[in-house]
Amino acid sequence: MRIDIITCLPKLLEGPFSDSILKRAQEKGLVEIEVHDLRKYSTNKHHKIDDYAFGGGAGMVLQVEPIANAIDDLKSQRTYDEIIFMSPDGESFSQNIANELSLKGNLIILCGHYKGVDERVRTHFITREISIGDYVISGGELAAAVVTDAVVRLLPGVLSDETSALTDSFQDGLLAPPVYTRPADFNGMKVPDVLLSGHEKKIEQWRFDQAVDKTKRRRPDLLKKD
Repeated sequence: MRIDIITCLPKLLEGPFSDSILKRAQEKGLVEIEVHDLRKYSTNKHHKIDDYAFGGGAGMVLQVEPIANAIDDLKSQRTYDEIIFMSPDGESFSQNIANELSLKGNLIILCGHYKGVDERVRTHFITREISIGDYVISGGELAAAVVTDAVVRLLPGVLSDETSALTDSFQDGLLAPPVYTRPADFNGMKVPDVLLSGHEKKIEQWRFDQAVDKTKRRRPDLLKKD
């Protein structure tokens, strides 16, 4: 898989992709993540990429030309399955969407900034808009990092334990059950006996029951979904 991220603030994405799981996935050759500075695609001598909104109003708007140049340049090199715009009014990101995107080959993610992007970008270039929540942050960079992390960890070979991603919260429509590790008794706080029993079926049933109970208490909305 290859993920190309277009942003006007590339330094914001240096940290998330240079450590931990995402770093190892790139080193193994399981994913390519390339961050592209939008200003390099500006034809303005000052590398300007934004301007005032027609009709007035507060805030600057990312111009269509540099974004179109960036997307066209990337598309001239390979075919992309999705061109995603990170936007607070996009579809809400979920584990199902992460699963779907992990089956794709190549993705472009465009990070919004300022007051947004020229609507012609969304109309003519973007194939999908995604939001990570009903709130507004300074730009789409952190949101793009969230989506990238959620997608990449699902790729075969990325996690050392192939079953790990399958037992995450939301993967089966439930929150994950509690987990414990050594010591079995810490200052009188004990691990449930069933987890020490070695009885696989009883442990699986306990985990399922715990997941259902936790979901009922914390996210009952998940149980109402079809």
